[in-house]
Amino acid sequence: MTSWPSRPDGAFVLGPEVLVPGAPGGRLGGRTLAVKDLFDVAGRPTGAGNPDWQATHPVPERTAPAVQRLLDAGAALVGKTVTDELAFSLSGTNVHDGMPPNPAAPGRVPGGSSAGSASAVADHRADIGLGSDTAGSTRVPASYCGLFGVRPTWGRVPIDGCVPLAPGYDTVGWLTRSAALAGEVGEVLLDPWAGPPTAPLERLVVATDAFALLDPGLDELLRPMIAHLGELLGAQSDEHLAPSDPRSLGGHGLLDWAHGFRLDQARQVWRTHGAWITEHAPRFGPGVAARFGWAATVTDRDVAETEPIRQAARARLEQVLAGSVLVLPAASGPPPLPDAPAKEKDQLRERTLALTCAAGLAGAPVISMPAVRTADGPLNLAIIGARGTDEALARLAVAYSDLAGWA
Repeated sequence: MTSWPSRPDGAFVLGPEVLVPGAPGGRLGGRTLAVKDLFDVAGRPTGAGNPDWQATHPVPERTAPAVQRLLDAGAALVGKTVTDELAFSLSGTNVHDGMPPNPAAPGRVPGGSSAGSASAVADHRADIGLGSDTAGSTRVPASYCGLFGVRPTWGRVPIDGCVPLAPGYDTVGWLTRSAALAGEVGEVLLDPWAGPPTAPLERLVVATDAFALLDPGLDELLRPMIAHLGELLGAQSDEHLAPSDPRSLGGHGLLDWAHGFRLDQARQVWRTHGAWITEHAPRFGPGVAARFGWAATVTDRDVAETEPIRQAARARLEQVLAGSVLVLPAASGPPPLPDAPAKEKDQLRERTLALTCAAGLAGAPVISMPAVRTADGPLNLAIIGARGTDEALARLAVAYSDLAGWA
């Protein structure tokens, strides 16, 4: 059992105080911003959740473009926030920096790796939490903390000046307490869409196999919120998203998608950080150390052998998302306890990754939206659109929020 240290400032590794004021007159004037400690802020160290990373990297001289855009729009930077080590976790626990509190479910994990940013926003210590999202690192904390969390179309927000994890999947992400503010942040951060024209969002597709991965009894709790989305879009269908084959790796199509995603992600992770890890032998917490150790064993052949899985997933998602919005749970259940047994944590991570990997494989935008509050904490729905539909998805989130009462 791991004992997670506590920090006097909880969500923050630096702050909370005004570190950089926002530009006067901007559309985000009066808003406060908490930034995940993966992003560079000029003159401030970037720790990436690990003291050995901070000790072996210089203090940045330039601020990451995503952070600068928010500052230029008027938001005031009030702190840098706790992240899981090098963003390689979904729990929100860190043996060095502690576990940020989850104001929506006290005593339970806030979700990671954008844990501190989610905690700060949920605790009203910041209006906007800037994070990153590779495999769910903004969407899962949004669900565990009952927030709106956005992963944009891959490549639509510059991610320079952010410590990478798996560059082919990494995106900037953000968290807010309202759908309206999430949309405003998107208008500041998103580059113009340069891809093919996008179709109007006219149909809701409910991924029945995704809801089958939920903890027992949660499917029915989410149905009223799904009905609100169906009302807004007019047409709705229930579909099995991924083919299921009892002879396949997991016996469940989405678990196979997650397996293909994990192998490709792991190979990218080791290419990104393997040399630094080999040279410096950094001190990692047990879960993160195990994941990096496993990533070191993944070969190009492993990735090549699972490429058909990823290709099939992308083709299926392209088909489903044409003019449609896909809805699935944002996580496989409410936030767990931090000291749950290791086997239970592994199973939870596997099921959650099966829900979050689709957007990563498709490079598609996702919004994690509050849906229900259980006895153990919140659980969100996630809506996914085709690449480039970020703005339309944001408008749908606002309409859903108004209809469902999630102001």
